[in-house]
Amino acid sequence: MIEFINTLEIEFEKHKNAKIALEQKAYMRHQFQFYGLKATVRREIQKPFFIKEYLPQKSEIEHIIKTLWEKQQREYQHFAQELAFKYVKQLELNDINLFEFMVTNKSWWDTVDFIANKLMGEYFKTFPNQKEKYVTKWLKSNNIWLQRSALLFQLKYKNKIDTVLLSSTINSLLNSKEFFINKAIGWVLREYSRTNPNWVIEFVNNTELSNLSKKEALRLLK
Repeated sequence: MIEFINTLEIEFEKHKNAKIALEQKAYMRHQFQFYGLKATVRREIQKPFFIKEYLPQKSEIEHIIKTLWEKQQREYQHFAQELAFKYVKQLELNDINLFEFMVTNKSWWDTVDFIANKLMGEYFKTFPNQKEKYVTKWLKSNNIWLQRSALLFQLKYKNKIDTVLLSSTINSLLNSKEFFINKAIGWVLREYSRTNPNWVIEFVNNTELSNLSKKEALRLLK
């Protein structure tokens, strides 16, 4: 495990680009440090780490991800969440605790949206009986990133989406002034409009959405 992380660090250091790093830092509002690796470059570097026979044991993943999450450069968190996705066929009931950790630490849309959609989304397909418990918990948390996750985990569910849960989740957040919440409401509705436009139109017409949410929700229907 130590060798896995140390080798990754050597490869990231080898390819760093100070100019791009400054641009990435500015784009992310100076919240994180960067090596200056564009996504295409980073994914090329990490390919060998994701070869099936070289992947760590599932039992090591939580420790590896938390270790990478503590590192300053944002590329480590991007690597960590994509590493976690390699194990979605081996999900266990307690994995939601790791995903919550990832969402609530070093939180920003670039990690939260991946975790909600790719990791939590798959988790709740595997353990559907956990959905209401965690959505309720996240809505009450006053953490905007957990609340955003409650909206976005169904983003790619298409005709498998739980519209009752989606409706209640959106209605619980209608008074939010947070840009990232209102944007997510519009985003999930817009995505569902690809599958069921009539449901989305009716929901928008009967719900007092923010202007941002409404605009985003109906973007594909004009």
